[in-house]
Amino acid sequence: MTLIKSISGIRGTIGGVSGKGLTPLDIVKFTSAFGYWIKNKNSQKRIKIVVGRDARISGGMVNSLVTSSLTGLGIDVLDIGLATTPTTEMYVTKENADGGIIITASHNPEQWNALKLLNEKGEFINDLDGKEVLEIAENESFTYAEVHELGTIKIVDDALDYHIEQILNLSLVDIDAIKKANFTIAVDAVNSVGGIAIPNLLKKLGVSKIIELYCEPNGKFPHNPEPLPENLTEISKKIKEKGADAGFVVDPDVDRLAIVNEDGSMFGEEYTLVAVADYILQHHKGNTVSNLSSTRALKDISNNYSVEYFSAAVGEVNVVKVMKDKNAIIGGEGNGGVIYPELHYGRDSLVGVALFLSHLAKSGKKCSQLRAQYPDYHISKNKIQLSPDTDVDKILETIKANYINKKDVQINDIDGIKLEFPNEWVQLRKSNTEPIIRIYAESKNEAKANALANSIIDEINKIIG
Repeated sequence: MTLIKSISGIRGTIGGVSGKGLTPLDIVKFTSAFGYWIKNKNSQKRIKIVVGRDARISGGMVNSLVTSSLTGLGIDVLDIGLATTPTTEMYVTKENADGGIIITASHNPEQWNALKLLNEKGEFINDLDGKEVLEIAENESFTYAEVHELGTIKIVDDALDYHIEQILNLSLVDIDAIKKANFTIAVDAVNSVGGIAIPNLLKKLGVSKIIELYCEPNGKFPHNPEPLPENLTEISKKIKEKGADAGFVVDPDVDRLAIVNEDGSMFGEEYTLVAVADYILQHHKGNTVSNLSSTRALKDISNNYSVEYFSAAVGEVNVVKVMKDKNAIIGGEGNGGVIYPELHYGRDSLVGVALFLSHLAKSGKKCSQLRAQYPDYHISKNKIQLSPDTDVDKILETIKANYINKKDVQINDIDGIKLEFPNEWVQLRKSNTEPIIRIYAESKNEAKANALANSIIDEINKIIG
């Protein structure tokens, strides 16, 4: 069994012993800590929290514990039921709620579940706030309401409709162009809430021919739910069999979007954001942001439009902060996470679908042709397992010192160490939970990316001795 407590929430495998797995006791304790923390911030008013969940088998059980714990604290709950992560985020701001809880373990297998915590802006809580919640949970320093002060639960069934309506109203979502293109689109929603959300959105966009693959929200994941190429073989075959124009694959909570071309090849999760940014920048000039582990293709596209690109530490909350600081008009992460501030500050597969289809329709190209017009890079992802007594920080400092005076090398240390060369980069990040260094390298092809990663791995091994 596994239980991981972090500043952004709590996640783990369902069952087992309290403190070792995600048990009812752990769910109640952590929910109570979060609710109590919000009450302390807003002591002069009645608190309202939005709760949404993906379609995991354990979702109903966890939802009951979460909503009951909140009402036990005297907090009113808006229970929006089966909902995508971005839908929950948007509903917090729509209802002027004081926070939100998303019950989802994102791309983790079906035995996992989690609580993701939102502030009053519908955004993930930050590092400082997360530490305060963890401390309250650890000390169990919360107090429940007396009987006449208990909270209420209101069931909401139109949150997704609101989300889709806001997307359709965006100026760059071209419904007429999408209808005219007469697309046939395949969808793999891994039997979670995307099976409700994506087909409904496509119909509202004017896509009448939809091929649904694993769109029943029963929580029984038919394959590994992370939308990586090795997990997308079935939709690839289906697209070629049915002559679809493109395929969309989302993770269980629908904040990551992978695209499959009409010939069954992968558009590439790294390029979801690149394509959407290209479309946005054709119409509006503005800054762009992605995390340090994302493809440099976004920087290349930004340079083409003479706008500034900025990088952020890995993690949605970090990307959002830089986007706000730099007034970016588009940003996200290379895992298929598109953040479009005109809608809201959160990774959102639905807005990604709408903007991408607008782009594809107006380009007049096939999906594979659209992908071919972007710079082609390959990212090699590796890790080194170290002994528990290894000084990981010293290794990173030594690597930095080895390159600090070298020409044509830019060093970024906001998230581990990233070495940027003229045509490639390599990033070293340590794990916060185990003695591991992750080494990501990007270059023009797989062989060069692997060679760059291996050269750094060799350097690390020499440092370790």
